Amino acid sequence: MKLGEGDDSATGQPAAHPSHRRQAGEQELWLGFGGRADQFWLRLLRPGFRHCFAGLRDAGGWTVLDPLSGRLLVVRLDVPAGFDLPAFWRRAGCAVLGPFVPAAPAARRPWLSPFSCVTLCRALLGPGSPRAMTPYGLFRALEEKNTIMRKMFLTDGVLSR
Repeated sequence: MKLGEGDDSATGQPAAHPSHRRQAGEQELWLGFGGRADQFWLRLLRPGFRHCFAGLRDAGGWTVLDPLSGRLLVVRLDVPAGFDLPAFWRRAGCAVLGPFVPAAPAARRPWLSPFSCVTLCRALLGPGSPRAMTPYGLFRALEEKNTIMRKMFLTDGVLSR
């Protein structure tokens, strides 16, 4: 391999795998939280926060990722590109957070945990995602992070005038 081949010469970092570079433009990630206790062990979790799922919006529309018991459901919705899926989830009684920008792939140590709805949502958020074990823990951590960012933005705007 020649010098500069297989790495980003500007940063010295390894070049992204071709499939990682492939994107359909900007994406937005929305997370929904809700769920009833359809399995007995879910009753241990906080009501209204027994499950989480994700929606990715791109130029072509919505893709929903919903980790169900025993399988992962990935569906490209047959709705107009301008459809407001977060508002639909809110009308259905779910708590919704977003938009987030999915993080670029990064090399890091894996956080070993069983596959769950929370680990899927954390994987979509990327390496900077908060450590959480339950849907409510993830919701609370993301909401707190969002509140801090909003305060910083509002404070910055006031100070710069």
